[in-house]
Amino acid sequence: MKKIIRTIGVFTVLLVVLSFTNIPYFAYYYLGTSTPKMNNPPDLIVLLGGSGMPSPDGLIRIWYARNAASEFKKAKLIIALPYNENDKDSLHQLNLMAQELIVKGIDSSRIQFEPLGFNTRSQALNIAARFDSAKNHLTLLLVTSPEHMYRSVKTFQKAGFANVGGLPTFEVPVDEERARDKENSKDTRVKNLALRYNMWSYLNYELLVIREYTAISYYKIKGW
Repeated sequence: MKKIIRTIGVFTVLLVVLSFTNIPYFAYYYLGTSTPKMNNPPDLIVLLGGSGMPSPDGLIRIWYARNAASEFKKAKLIIALPYNENDKDSLHQLNLMAQELIVKGIDSSRIQFEPLGFNTRSQALNIAARFDSAKNHLTLLLVTSPEHMYRSVKTFQKAGFANVGGLPTFEVPVDEERARDKENSKDTRVKNLALRYNMWSYLNYELLVIREYTAISYYKIKGW
């Protein structure tokens, strides 16, 4: 028991120390940007629904998907999000996401749903089954969170899509100068943001990266 407690303590101290460096962000950034670049415009834009609607995660993915759909006007959109079996309107979350895209100018005829997959693997297989042998010739653009991008691209490639690219939904942080106190100001805001913002943000990145690498390891073991 002492060894376990000591190991946990050392691991916790290591995480805190790393949170004062840029390593957590670089690890997070790598997961979002290590996917291959697309050589052709996408035939399909797959929006992996994440936490659904309403949620910050869902909204930022919709924002990125809308921008991609506006740029690639011939591409179809597929929203992949598990439906709720206990909800009378089981497609409610999917309809909310579709409606948000429509409000932002995307034609409803371009939007399709994938409500049956319950994880990235099953969603990839279900979407691949729609296109059969044609999937080898389609270019796919995935829209998902940065930490989820690497695993998503690899999973869709494993499902049979030869040309898969990613559009990671990175957040745009507030300008640091807007939160920093000026030397000649009587404002109560701090002058050093490393402890107030960066440390906690990087701790969050650490948790996201650890969780995602655990999922990647599980998918590799399963051959997914």
